[in-house]
Amino acid sequence: MRAGFIGLGTMGASMATNLQTGLKGRGDTLVVFDIRRDAAQRHLREGAIWADSPQAVAEQSDVIFTSLPGPPEFESVTEGLLCGIRKGAVYFDLTTNSPTVVRRAHEAFMQKGAHMFDAPVSGGPRGAASGKLAIWCGGDAEVFEKCKPVLDMIGDAARYVGPIGAGSVAKLVHNCFGYIATAAAAEVFTMGMKAGIEPLAIWEAVRQGAIGRRGAFESLTDQFLPDKYDPPAFALRLAHKDVSLATALGREFNVPMRLANMALADLAEGLNRGWGERDSRAIMLLQQERAGVKVAVDPQRLAEAVETKPKSS
Repeated sequence: MRAGFIGLGTMGASMATNLQTGLKGRGDTLVVFDIRRDAAQRHLREGAIWADSPQAVAEQSDVIFTSLPGPPEFESVTEGLLCGIRKGAVYFDLTTNSPTVVRRAHEAFMQKGAHMFDAPVSGGPRGAASGKLAIWCGGDAEVFEKCKPVLDMIGDAARYVGPIGAGSVAKLVHNCFGYIATAAAAEVFTMGMKAGIEPLAIWEAVRQGAIGRRGAFESLTDQFLPDKYDPPAFALRLAHKDVSLATALGREFNVPMRLANMALADLAEGLNRGWGERDSRAIMLLQQERAGVKVAVDPQRLAEAVETKPKSS
């Protein structure tokens, strides 16, 4: 088997190196391309084959990977891949991409008799180097299972998420949550500092609290995913009091508290709906109403998912 890899940047170079190591162990070969040939030097020294274009990679490869900056580069590369893709070949795009763009590309690859997956990764440069990467795959489930041994050469947590586009959606959920949380951390830390606490002392204190001791996504299994807000673990009326005090402190020290005030508005709406004695996370129902969706996971499925421990970083 020959596997192709396009895009040997910070993430791609390390993923390609791990893929090459795995392939060599089976007697298989890596074909590489990047807009800068010097980015491939270490792979070529280890026996990789250089291709002059994405089309040339596709013409020589049974499985293809791309790691690219974004949708414009992806669309440029796929033009070449479509010119050379073999019938029955499998293509995994590791880029953080647009679900709409990958779904459109998927149709074009289907017409060529090839399989395409959106397969964004999470773990950063350190994870790319160590092989500790999550890979979220959207596409055909049976083809995913056949290709999983190859994906396991790149990351330790390759997971089938759903049909084409699902991997990209999962990645955007993950990254967007992270940056919202980053903004929230900056907001509350600056409030704490202007109120007179040194930042390391804040960090050392709050990491021992309920949020610090348990991952944010882990806590979603208590109320949000099972749609169970009664009886409360922490009543909404008490959460309203706490956030009211925090925003008042922010006003006292002239600290902008945009996110906190948005949360306070939802808590106030919850009180006005008579949810004061429900769990404080009942405000998550308001966003479900606004988005027109309903979250309620089957208890048995949820229990099975909880038993599956996430990979450590």
